[in-house]
Amino acid sequence: MAPTPILVLHVSGGTIGLLSGAVSLTFRKGSRPHRVAGTLFFLSMLVAAAAGTYLGYRNTEMDNVFGGVLVLYLLATAWMTARRRDGETGIFDWVAFVVALAIGAISVTYAVEAAYSPSGTKAGLPPSGYAFPIAVALISTVGDARMLWRGGIFGTHRLARHLWRMCFALFIATASIFLARPQLFPALLTKTYVLFLLGILPLLLMVFWLVRVLFTKAFKTA
Repeated sequence: MAPTPILVLHVSGGTIGLLSGAVSLTFRKGSRPHRVAGTLFFLSMLVAAAAGTYLGYRNTEMDNVFGGVLVLYLLATAWMTARRRDGETGIFDWVAFVVALAIGAISVTYAVEAAYSPSGTKAGLPPSGYAFPIAVALISTVGDARMLWRGGIFGTHRLARHLWRMCFALFIATASIFLARPQLFPALLTKTYVLFLLGILPLLLMVFWLVRVLFTKAFKTA
């Protein structure tokens, strides 16, 4: 792909996002270094995801379109979760719920059309190619519905919601570069599973922090 300005913006935002996200995950949640790195991660990933969504749409790469929209959704809902108080909801949360529901519904439609098409694909992807956005959208929709039904989210569960959504947005970024495009790196990194580890590292860190937040007393008064 030619290095157009929008592609440069996408790569630059993604690079800054990967670095700032890694820094954010190393500090205690709620500390000043975490907040500074987290803000930089949020802003840079917004730019990268928006540019990636546009590039995916322009090139008819629906996996990148769905992935980009999901990252935008995860970032926005995670950010609002951290900024709000316990039990606080608003119109934003209803809009986010509809967005997640729409992503899931459209992904299911594409998967069904791919299954019944003569080529067995839709927009260049087989039905299984839409499994990831369907799964993420389903989990997110259920979480949003529960929060709205209960009138908000409270205590460490609010922190956990912020945590898993930010980490999953970072995972989509790391998977997109380290797992989906190993040809960009020396073959040794693939053979030694370094790229695989880097790709899933946000998920491993997410599990670590979720355990600390939900099952220990470290954040009970946060």
